[in-house]
Amino acid sequence: MTPDRLTDMPTGHRAPRKMGWILMAPLLAWMAMFVVAPTVILLVYSFCKRGSLGGVVFEFDPSSYKRVFDPTYLKIFMNSIGYAALTTIICVLVGYPVAYFVGRAPENWRNRLLLLIMVPFWTSFLIRTYAWITILKQEGLLNGFLQFTAVIPNLIGQPLDLLYTPYAVVIGLVYAYLPFMILPIYGSVEKLDNALIEAAFDLGAGPVRAFGRVIVPLTRPGIVAGILLVFIPAIGMFAVTDLMGGKRVPMIGNVIQNQIGPARDWPFASALGISLLVLFVVAYWLCAPKTTESR
Repeated sequence: MTPDRLTDMPTGHRAPRKMGWILMAPLLAWMAMFVVAPTVILLVYSFCKRGSLGGVVFEFDPSSYKRVFDPTYLKIFMNSIGYAALTTIICVLVGYPVAYFVGRAPENWRNRLLLLIMVPFWTSFLIRTYAWITILKQEGLLNGFLQFTAVIPNLIGQPLDLLYTPYAVVIGLVYAYLPFMILPIYGSVEKLDNALIEAAFDLGAGPVRAFGRVIVPLTRPGIVAGILLVFIPAIGMFAVTDLMGGKRVPMIGNVIQNQIGPARDWPFASALGISLLVLFVVAYWLCAPKTTESR
């Protein structure tokens, strides 16, 4: 390559070499087989017909997408977005202080605190969900503790009935996805430059203003990453709503599961899946940081 050609290339960019593509090949192959191919199959199925006994008939039929806009399913979509949004907000409010405390803790304590956050991942998700069922049921640990401390019946007239309600679903979703909010925010907090915070105080900013004008903007990438990691999978969650909601709080993931399973309507399930994928793309577009080219 000539020197003139090198100077024409953008600063900081370099064309990938053959070894780079070789190293990327396993990832590209994995993405092609388990992301691109299933998405294409889903898209094809969504425009097919359902067979009389289930299955897929490969005849063009867009009627599945018309069913997606049925008021019943639109309501379930909106409920799913609402539960996912509420879960995300709670995870931000709870996870940010935890991540900030861990990120600003002494270095010899950070790994121990991170270990405590990661401990739930050492056990099966189903076991942890069934543990919450044991805690929240009427004869469970929560009501037993409230009765032991005389909160029931002195302050609360009767045992709490939380299981198989929207409250239980939100609790289960927050518990499942809270670590996915804490970890990316922790990564941003750990990189905070103390000099910038001290400069804000030196220039007359109080704690609240320094937090809102300096700390939050600097940790925004971690917040955005956490929102995406929580909001997007929470929309399609079905295990928590089945177990802790008692199938009384349906979300779009439950509908897709039922269409694939008992209803055996794969084209409609595929149309719901593609609609959910479009919703994911919109959520990513809204949350992803907008970058502008420097001139």
